[in-house]
Amino acid sequence: MSILAFLRSNAPWLSAGVLLTFLSSFGQTFFISIFAGQIRSEFGLSHGEWGGIYTLGTGLSALVMVWAGGLTDLFRVRVLGALVLLMLMAACLFMALNPVWWLLPAVIFTLRFAGQGMTSHIAVVAMSRWFIATRGKALSIATLGFAAGEALLPLIFVALMIHYDWRLLWGLAGLIAVSGIPILLLLLRHERTPQSMAHLSQSTGMDSRHWTRNQALRHFLFWFMIPALLGPSAFNTAFFFHQVHFADIKTIDHVDLVAMFPFYTAVSIAAMVLSGWALDRLGTARLMPLSQVPMVFAFLLFAQADGPTAMVLGFFFLGLTTGMNATLPSAFWAEFYGTRNIGSIKAMAAALMVLGSAIGPGLTGLGIDLGLGIEAQYVLIAGYFVFATVMMGLGIARARPLLTLAP
Repeated sequence: MSILAFLRSNAPWLSAGVLLTFLSSFGQTFFISIFAGQIRSEFGLSHGEWGGIYTLGTGLSALVMVWAGGLTDLFRVRVLGALVLLMLMAACLFMALNPVWWLLPAVIFTLRFAGQGMTSHIAVVAMSRWFIATRGKALSIATLGFAAGEALLPLIFVALMIHYDWRLLWGLAGLIAVSGIPILLLLLRHERTPQSMAHLSQSTGMDSRHWTRNQALRHFLFWFMIPALLGPSAFNTAFFFHQVHFADIKTIDHVDLVAMFPFYTAVSIAAMVLSGWALDRLGTARLMPLSQVPMVFAFLLFAQADGPTAMVLGFFFLGLTTGMNATLPSAFWAEFYGTRNIGSIKAMAAALMVLGSAIGPGLTGLGIDLGLGIEAQYVLIAGYFVFATVMMGLGIARARPLLTLAP
């Protein structure tokens, strides 16, 4: 099937995925962090205190995701998605109206759980379940919403902050989030459901069977994957979380740093589409071990960058992993563990990634407060990605022969 025919025949479901991944932006770090300066100033917080609040709220959302993520195995996307978007709107209004610092952990919890957690989780689980032979293609198209959010929203909202109060802009974010509900319901009038597709579109994993979440947790591969699950979410999040501080360190205007984001987004889109195309032909076993190598180069470049050329090159490598990470992990769980319980298995993986995004800002913020500069931290982070790559490669190499048993 040609790409145009694929898009025409699956437009409603793919569009719903793009919509959900785009709206998840309001709970993503790249969006929240553009208000970091205003939030810290408003509530009198240091880098470490703000990072600690972010870690606490995000960590709590990771715990809830372990349970809530499994709801995608039980409910239609149109129902669950609409409820989560309502919660995301409420979270945005919570940030807009919150008067005291001690409620910030609750604000961050609701934003991260509804946005980065459930909205994006619903989208990628739906794509993983609804599509088999074209799973990579579907994921790469649906997750274009992430890229669109990264490219457009920081530039738009940073520009708007010049003229409008930051709290008013959070109200605008809530309005945009809730406006997605009628669009989602319209797109999914004839939704594919887990129940209706149960006998038509499920694929098995290792040993030709559908793994449960408990079985996956007892299998060695899951544990070899943990460093790779934590790494990108932890340190990509940390990078964008401290973007204002990073711009100060590099003595460039924040708006000039944000102006590089569209290039990063363009690279991530290209990597997303190419990895989606490649995984339908090569499988995730060949591609996953290579996916985090670019992060090593990205953080080394960010640590040493003393001009725009090195900075842009750093964004290039960061974009490569970001793009691959948008498609490969979701397809990986479906390929190795089957699709019958993909919602609950992916929920565990999503919870770990959310936990990583909780650890990264808090850890690096504490390092800044203790005198360990962000540039020195980035060198250590590059070393972490070397370790994660080795662990992932060993685990997949050991598990890959079990896939040959699947039909």
